[in-house]
Amino acid sequence: MLDKPRELALKALVKLDQEESYTNLVIDEIIHQNKQKLTDKDIGFITELIYGVTTWKLTLDEIIRFHSTIRLKKISIWILNVLRMGIYQILYLDKIPTSAAVNESVNLAKRYGHAASSKFVNAILRKVTREDKKRLTQITDPKERIAKTTSTPLWLVEKLSENRKLEQVETICQSFTTKPKITIRINELKITPAEFTQELTQRNIPFEVVSPDCPEFIQIERIKDLEHLDLFQRGYFIVQDLSAGFTVRLLNPKAGQLVLDACAAPGGKTTYLAEKMKNQGKIIAWDLHQHRTELIKQNANRLGITIIEPETQDATIPNSKYHEIFDQILLDVPCLGIGVIRKKPDIKWQKKEEDIPEITNVQKKLLEVVQNYLKPGGQLVYSTCSILKEENQDIVNEFLANHPNFEIFHENEISMKYFQKYQDKQGFYQIDPSPENDGFFMAKLQKK
Repeated sequence: MLDKPRELALKALVKLDQEESYTNLVIDEIIHQNKQKLTDKDIGFITELIYGVTTWKLTLDEIIRFHSTIRLKKISIWILNVLRMGIYQILYLDKIPTSAAVNESVNLAKRYGHAASSKFVNAILRKVTREDKKRLTQITDPKERIAKTTSTPLWLVEKLSENRKLEQVETICQSFTTKPKITIRINELKITPAEFTQELTQRNIPFEVVSPDCPEFIQIERIKDLEHLDLFQRGYFIVQDLSAGFTVRLLNPKAGQLVLDACAAPGGKTTYLAEKMKNQGKIIAWDLHQHRTELIKQNANRLGITIIEPETQDATIPNSKYHEIFDQILLDVPCLGIGVIRKKPDIKWQKKEEDIPEITNVQKKLLEVVQNYLKPGGQLVYSTCSILKEENQDIVNEFLANHPNFEIFHENEISMKYFQKYQDKQGFYQIDPSPENDGFFMAKLQKK
């Protein structure tokens, strides 16, 4: 009889390879379809296998390539993922006996391959040892070594190396493989950080304040059914990374202002804007898709926020009725998402270097259109959750060169001192990804 969690994980991994879907969506779908048959332990194991194999795919394939006489392209997608899962269990999961990993992989190969497949899988997995990882660390070319030991596409290692030292690049790529904790933002319209952490303590939920400069952001361990937690349903918090929250702190909106969040869904930053405005004034929140605009409404309603007006709108299309009416604008543009790979490992395999010109064209167009909506004297924050200079410094510098009526706005005192160390000489903020923070870029501009 096949091990159900492993079989479901295998199906999910094959789907991810064939359809280029998103890891979290595939996991949610599998759990929803099989929730009557799965225990909490099963769900945890399935999630571990899917995220683990997706994170370490390049490294796992390198180990398969070393031991296999058959080229990877000739191995069926099912058997290839059986091997990836088996090697991941052997090398990365200490609590799984090697014998169990091998035997269950052979059983899967019998079901999803043919007789020779199971022998092939058995032969490969019995050769795998800790020496396989050690061998990769001895690769002489430094960029190739970083790529294969951190499971990062070589193009990305090379791209990051263009404006960083190799030690920094390696640290970033290692951070892509770390398991992120959940960072949440306390809704101070409803509860103080002190009161909220007391509620967590009463429920025996461990937490950690990320920085004393920002007590409303805390990290918690993964909780099953987070959205069913009473504290969530009462609107006491929202899931949001500290780096994403800093975009709002940097914009620093005031109560009573008219603010535009031009690429707003699902509404994490939008609702933080409203909290900083003490739920006074008005925020117009745009997104391209109706179903995502609905997410902004849902989050605002749950958090008890009344000043957000979501609209389904394409921000790349100029609209003269908004000409120079906004006090402040948050422009968190679509991007390649390189800064959030530790949470979305599928980005490593779905995004390509060839995607850069297309996404930067969208980013330039958004900034060019949206700047017309800002009042003279108003401020705009341009941000991405990417860390490539083509999407960040290059975009803003080109914009400033073409728009002498804009300048970088230098804060006298940042409302989150924690981030001062990330400011460069030009006044931009570049936060490289780490086990603590997502990678982000921000620039605050003022219309003269």
